[in-house]
Amino acid sequence: MQTCCVCLDEKVLIPLETCSHGICSKCIVHVFRADPRCPLCRDDGGGRSTDYRDDDSYSSDSDSSSESSVREQRDLFDEAPQDEPVEELSRQYLNQTLVVYRDWVNAVSVFPNNTRIVSGSCDDKVKIWDVASSTCLCTLSGHRYSVMAVAVFPDGQRVVSGSIDRTVKIWDAESGACLRTLSGKKRKTLSGHDGAVYAVAVFANGSRIVSGSGDFTVKIWDVASGAELCTMSGHSRVVSAVAVFPDCTKVVSGSGDSTVKIWDAESGAERCTLSGHSSYVNAVAVFANGSRIVSGSGDSTVKIWDAESEQELCTFTGHSSQVSTVAVSADDTKVVSGSWDGTVKIWDITSGACLHTLSGHSNDVTAVAVSADGATVVSGSRDKTVKIWNLE
Repeated sequence: MQTCCVCLDEKVLIPLETCSHGICSKCIVHVFRADPRCPLCRDDGGGRSTDYRDDDSYSSDSDSSSESSVREQRDLFDEAPQDEPVEELSRQYLNQTLVVYRDWVNAVSVFPNNTRIVSGSCDDKVKIWDVASSTCLCTLSGHRYSVMAVAVFPDGQRVVSGSIDRTVKIWDAESGACLRTLSGKKRKTLSGHDGAVYAVAVFANGSRIVSGSGDFTVKIWDVASGAELCTMSGHSRVVSAVAVFPDCTKVVSGSGDSTVKIWDAESGAERCTLSGHSSYVNAVAVFANGSRIVSGSGDSTVKIWDAESEQELCTFTGHSSQVSTVAVSADDTKVVSGSWDGTVKIWDITSGACLHTLSGHSNDVTAVAVSADGATVVSGSRDKTVKIWNLE
């Protein structure tokens, strides 16, 4: 094994296209998608990885002086925030903690009937959990690198996941069987992502999937056939977030280029670009009535946008570090955000006030989801846990 160009640990590496160095699957998850430059040589060629390899044959000849110049970046990964006492308010709402992984949790989603949760992690696994008993019902294995995104189909019978291995997988939620893999098997193929898949979402009618990738594109897939229906190009950095409007006519994406884009779901044409964040956009969500969009950014803010006028309506400030994930309650009255400051915040849409700050995680919060009845918030973190918060 060789040395990762970011954290400098000896791990299995993903080779880079832009230079002779490599990056580990953890670092590409949380560093490279925002700033796709090799820190050892500062080669800014897009940061896309080449074909993934099954062996450890890749080698790197980084010199010690270059390594020492970026060694301080290890703090991002090796030094978790000091544990702090959970606030009494947080204790009131914290219902369950699932110690789910040996590695970071990157994604969570709640099933429509609110009885199960799905999560994805840097250990390459997707897990489905029973909420009542806190037990793992099944583990879905098949991805080769970190699972970055998960979503549940509207019927609750299938789950979709996206991974650093450049694939989108559809799973049977009962048996755990992989039903279909959507991928480009070779880097030069015309179909399939040519970069890590950081985001997935399912259309409300269950017929299509949208994915966002490190190849700077958004793709829409037909679930029945597995065919790629269209590719939307326009972002100049990694696409880190996607969401679908409830009427299935539009798709929204967020990117490392600090913009939010709205696309026509049929033609793939770009409808508009929403600019306002001063750093990369990590997360997007669409309100249930389709009138507004919420975005979370590396600038530590949450923004609400009017989907028709394409104007910024308001900005929520309060997080002390980047906002990594957002969700909207089904009744459109609350926004939930998670941050690298280790907290989950719940915001009132009407007043813009922060209603609750949930401080239970001991490391960065990377994922949040809200149950269909609005009673439960689920959060995932780099502390390797999923927490279930009961707000009623």
